[in-house]
Amino acid sequence: MSLPSKENFSEWYHEVIQTAEIMDVRYPVKGLYVWFPFGFKIRQFVYSKLREIMDREHDEVYFPALIPETELGKEGEHIKGFEDEVYWITHGGLTPLDVKLALRPTSETAMYPMFKLWVRNHADLPLKVYQIVNTFRYETKHTRPLIRLREITSFKEAHTVHKNFEEAEEHVKKAIGFYKEFYDFLAIPYMVIRRPEWDKFPGAAYTIAFDTVMPDGRTLQIGTVHHLADNFAKTFEIKYEAPNGEHYYAHQTCYGISERCIAALISIHGDDQGLVLPFEVAPIQIVVIPILYKGKEEAVMDACKKLVDKLASFRVILDDGEERPGAKYYKWELKGVPIRFEIGPRDAEKGVAVASFRDEKKKFEVSIDEINDDLIWQWAQIMRERLFTSAANRILEKIKIVKSPDELKEWVGKGVAIFHLCNNEDCGLSLEEHGGSLLGWFEEVPEWINLDVEGECIVCGSKGKVAALARTY
Repeated sequence: MSLPSKENFSEWYHEVIQTAEIMDVRYPVKGLYVWFPFGFKIRQFVYSKLREIMDREHDEVYFPALIPETELGKEGEHIKGFEDEVYWITHGGLTPLDVKLALRPTSETAMYPMFKLWVRNHADLPLKVYQIVNTFRYETKHTRPLIRLREITSFKEAHTVHKNFEEAEEHVKKAIGFYKEFYDFLAIPYMVIRRPEWDKFPGAAYTIAFDTVMPDGRTLQIGTVHHLADNFAKTFEIKYEAPNGEHYYAHQTCYGISERCIAALISIHGDDQGLVLPFEVAPIQIVVIPILYKGKEEAVMDACKKLVDKLASFRVILDDGEERPGAKYYKWELKGVPIRFEIGPRDAEKGVAVASFRDEKKKFEVSIDEINDDLIWQWAQIMRERLFTSAANRILEKIKIVKSPDELKEWVGKGVAIFHLCNNEDCGLSLEEHGGSLLGWFEEVPEWINLDVEGECIVCGSKGKVAALARTY
């Protein structure tokens, strides 16, 4: 069975999620999905990189999934942002609860009452922790595996506490750097954009988001970094004693990435044959396929086993099953295996293997004796660079610099519109009337956007900065 063309992205995405065994969509609750073992392995390898980055400066923790209504309701602006999405637990068995419990939509109101107990004086700061947990949101829009769910199964959220606004702001910049490293590792191009006031995280001073562009031209938010100032500290009484004996409210940040990073990985790199995975996160990194002919089986299998032994430090499979070679190619291409070796009778005689990369259609011979760990890692690095370049080129086709609201209106729905915009809220909201959402203003204008940092607002003509609008997931 072949996949739909990726040009029909929605159909392709749903089919590849199921066929490549990422998630089983047949669970009998809308918006909840089951990780297949293969998909869960991808998740493990992706999140192990995220953990490696976080562990450099944070301690991993775990907070309960149940939040008392009294705590969730303390920060009025925050709960207002989630009130339509909260799952409430009202009974323990048959007994009504005295205080309703919320299944965490996010963990600020679970963590910050404890931060009040943990932070006493300036020596306790900065506090930096993270957790990878499930969160629950009653999503009423069209649910989609890994993208829009009612249970986010893999939410990495980091929370930090600092002495003042400036120190928290410096950490916001660090958090942006962490996420850049993570998405560079996955070869996923991104835009770093400051959200408009009406679209920031509830309770934050400001929000900076990472967005990527999906194959259908819509954007996917794949990470957020929030400067919370002292808003939550005042609500939860998070204070510290300074060296002068005075007590001050702390300033905080929080930042998160969900399994949308897996959705982006699948969508940005995949093709009509299935998954295309960077070497480091592929559950199977290398497959060796013997091409068997009668009377020549032993020599071929000996050469294959010799090669597999040389590749012992990688996740390698020798596919000596009964299927025809073409069926094996299809199976491993669907699974996104980065490197494939084939060995037939003539290859065995010559001491070579025929190599190919998942993202390229060409084959080439390589001496089995020359294959070693260094060569494989060299190929992996080159492949990641190739994946990023290909992805960036495809995304560029979905981005257009527009000079007027009319031009923007014509482009909305096809891709991302880039333009200059002032900080007047009326100008921004007027553009959303043409369809799509104002993503906000670029924190830094990427090299591939050939536009001056400052220019005339396309609505009112006053001074503006580079901004973006698109239809979003």
